[in-house]
Amino acid sequence: MPRKIVIVGANAAGTDAAAAARKTDRKSDITMVTNDCRGAYSRCALPFVLGGHIPSFEDLLVYPTRYYEMMKYDVRLETEATIIDKESKSINIADSKGKEETLQYDSLVLATGSEPFVPPIKGMDKDRVLPLHTIEEGIEIDRMIKERAKSAVVLGAGVLGLEAAVALVERGVKTTVVEMLPYVLPRMLDKEMADHVQSSLESKGMRIIVGHPVDELLGDDDVRKVSAAGEEIPVDFVINACGVRPNSRLAQKSGIAVGKTGAICTNPRAETSVRGIYAAGDCAETVHLITHDPVVPALGTVAVRQGKIAGINAAGGYGICPGALLSAVTRLFNFEVGVTGLNEFFARRSGFDTVVGRISSKTRADYYPGALPIRVKLVVETESKRIVGGQIVGGEEVTQRINALSIAIQNQMTVHEFAKADTCYAPPLNETWEPMVLAAEMAIRRL
Repeated sequence: MPRKIVIVGANAAGTDAAAAARKTDRKSDITMVTNDCRGAYSRCALPFVLGGHIPSFEDLLVYPTRYYEMMKYDVRLETEATIIDKESKSINIADSKGKEETLQYDSLVLATGSEPFVPPIKGMDKDRVLPLHTIEEGIEIDRMIKERAKSAVVLGAGVLGLEAAVALVERGVKTTVVEMLPYVLPRMLDKEMADHVQSSLESKGMRIIVGHPVDELLGDDDVRKVSAAGEEIPVDFVINACGVRPNSRLAQKSGIAVGKTGAICTNPRAETSVRGIYAAGDCAETVHLITHDPVVPALGTVAVRQGKIAGINAAGGYGICPGALLSAVTRLFNFEVGVTGLNEFFARRSGFDTVVGRISSKTRADYYPGALPIRVKLVVETESKRIVGGQIVGGEEVTQRINALSIAIQNQMTVHEFAKADTCYAPPLNETWEPMVLAAEMAIRRL
């Protein structure tokens, strides 16, 4: 009998789990169950459709329908998994028409993703207040912009919040971002790096309020004003970008262990507390490669890696997912931001004694036309001299520098070793002295 594999969730982690399972066991029966009305699509790209960089939301679909047919997946759209019976190794599902069914499984993968966090702010239930988490929500926001919406407030200055705010400004909407913490991108950056990002965004016409929570959303049925920082800001709509929370309800209801993070506990093989049941993506914990604490990265890169490992193991193979550094990048207008490992604040909170190396440089030879500013910050643990984090903000080439720093951290390179890196140079591409090497030398001086 072929192995029966059921995957709950059909986005980043779920589709990669299915692909890995199919490659591992080509004869297995693979069933995918999803609440969505369509197959996998890129949630990360929603702001870039809003901003007009991608023509259509339909362009975000990862695979055409024929892909699922070719891979011989049984895809159940608009279907909810309601309960797991661990003893009989079965899962109950119900479709949008109310039809219920019980599926038997040999292996089960939970890739239920995350849900927008709704902060306890009075008025959050008003009309024209919505997150940007699904294509449907993106279409609705796009509709409001086309109806000549003139002003909006974005709640939260994380990556999604700032990307959404950039899209609104690009579409001609007067946009205010309100962040309760003291600076933008608080999960990624330290304050002095975040201040450069904020200055760049404000120079493009975005208004940013930091260090103040939203007090209330005002209006009758529709939101009309946002009360924050002692003023009432007129709005045509509000985007809730206050982050996401793991969707682990099915696991909790079925007696599968959930950690303090709210996500499903997993081991390095992506297996949960129940043998034969795996979890991957935003609903699952992994470990931070430096602190070894459980974390929920909520990053597409981590989701697909976890999904791949879960799929391999669910199909009878063997794979390990060692953890994550929470490496992330984004582009805001013409300004790039990247981070890997621990920033100075989180390193200190985790008990590390650190020094930092900072440098401001250019992305090309200073005399070459188009050279853009770039700022690099390295966080170094004083006892071992290992690099434990890096932040880069600037005009270009941030992604590959963050990738290089990630590799250095994963291989436990010391700052002395990194400072000797044999880097390359050409006037239109880089300075003679690579900015990351200069930042490493600054850290060595402080050591």
